[in-house]
Amino acid sequence: MTCSAVLFDCDGVLVDSDASVMQAWGDWAVHHGLDPVTVGEMVHGRRAADTVALLIDEVGRSEAVELINRLEIDGAVAVPAIAGAPELTRSIPAEQWAVVTSGTRLLATARITAAGLAVPDVLVTADDVRLGKPDPEGFLAAAAALGQLPVQAVVLEDSPAGVEAARAAGVGAVIGIGERALQTDADVVVTDLTALSWTGSGLRAENPLRA
Repeated sequence: MTCSAVLFDCDGVLVDSDASVMQAWGDWAVHHGLDPVTVGEMVHGRRAADTVALLIDEVGRSEAVELINRLEIDGAVAVPAIAGAPELTRSIPAEQWAVVTSGTRLLATARITAAGLAVPDVLVTADDVRLGKPDPEGFLAAAAALGQLPVQAVVLEDSPAGVEAARAAGVGAVIGIGERALQTDADVVVTDLTALSWTGSGLRAENPLRA
């Protein structure tokens, strides 16, 4: 896939945060008398504040957001990198890749650092956008910050909300990462980042789960 920029999601794409996310949101759900399984099915690809807004009355939302932010930060130290993430991110020139995440800047930085990855020069977080995924604002902002048109970028995503945001942004292609991405209309789905390599003019995918 020819491209001039690669836009990575963070959770589920660069870092394997599923266990940490489920633990934090499970504890949060129990605290609020909600079903952890139901809540867990809602969170992938969404900003925490957007999920909280769906579940908590307005009067209690601020405290609820503060609690989940604290729980997620506490669990960030144990988050490993997705297989292939260190090698792929090191191979792409710094001015040609960015991260677009539904997490806060503090959380994204904590998870990326804990996973032993470099924090990119362009990091677009929940703090930087008015609307989170599936709105395209984050991907549009990242492409602009890299000096590229959206159509010149390839997005790597794992969630339906993220893929929807990428499509709405008009990017050149979307690569799904992991089995969750099989639920999306990503152009190609691979198991992890070991299946991708930077060619100097784009990404090559090998042994896809779906092509």
